[in-house]
This record gives sequence, structure tokens and C-alpha cells, in this order.
Amino acid sequence: MRALLVLCLVFLACAAAAYAQVPASPAELERRETAIAAELRCLVCQNQSIAESNADLARDLRQQIREQLKAGKSDAEIRDFMTARYGDFVLYRPPLKAGTVLLWFGPFALLGLGALIAARIVRTRRSSVALSDADRARAAELLGRGREDGA
Repeated sequence: MRALLVLCLVFLACAAAAYAQVPASPAELERRETAIAAELRCLVCQNQSIAESNADLARDLRQQIREQLKAGKSDAEIRDFMTARYGDFVLYRPPLKAGTVLLWFGPFALLGLGALIAARIVRTRRSSVALSDADRARAAELLGRGREDGA
């Protein structure tokens, strides 16, 4: 019984090793290439992924991804290669570290600054619109006339 169990385990290990070395199908490589390219920013366009861009650099980067996939590299290894070569800016989701703090929190800081400036402008305008007694009496007279004419 033990011999049969050992034989089954050896067979499963060999099958797993053989499966791991089987090259991926062209459709699987294409799917992985598209997924990786969608996560990387085009350095020419900057608001498109390299999957969407038709820039020459984007085509070259897609070709590099394809070659590395055919060489058997993992998705993480390819992203690490692109990051090492072009910096964290190439990633749509850069890691949070000292060099990318501005990328992560800069938009929120600008939004907060804009809200503070808008609040200050509104507060300044409200305080500068003080009516004199003559202006108030004139407004009351006009409003009183408007009610009489409309009634």
C-alpha cells in the first residue's frame, strides 16, 4: 500500500513539473500582455495606458512585454523591469513611498487648498456687503411696493 502511495505522489510531482514547463497558449500570452499593458502608463501620452496608445514608444513597450512573456517571465517580473527602467511614473498604481507621496496625496491637498480659498473669498464678499440704514429703508420701501402691486 505504501509503495502505491509513493508511486502516486511521484507521478503527481512529475505531472506538475511537466505542466509548469508547458508554454502558455498564444491566447493566454495575449491576455496577459493586454492585462500588463493596461496597468502601465504611456510615457508619451501620459493619460493613456500603453495598451490604448498608438505612440511608437507604446508599441515598443508592448513588444518588450510580449518578448518577456515568451521568455517565461512572470507578470510581476515584467512590471518590476518596467519600473526599474522608467520609474514609478509608468505604473497607474504606484507604490506608496517617499518618492510617490505627492502622486497619492497631491490631488487631495489641491482640493483642500481650493476649498480654503473659495471659503475665504465667500467670507470676504459677505462681510463687505453691509447695507446702510438708508439702503435698508429703500429696500423695504421697494419690497413693500412690490407686494402691493402683486396683491
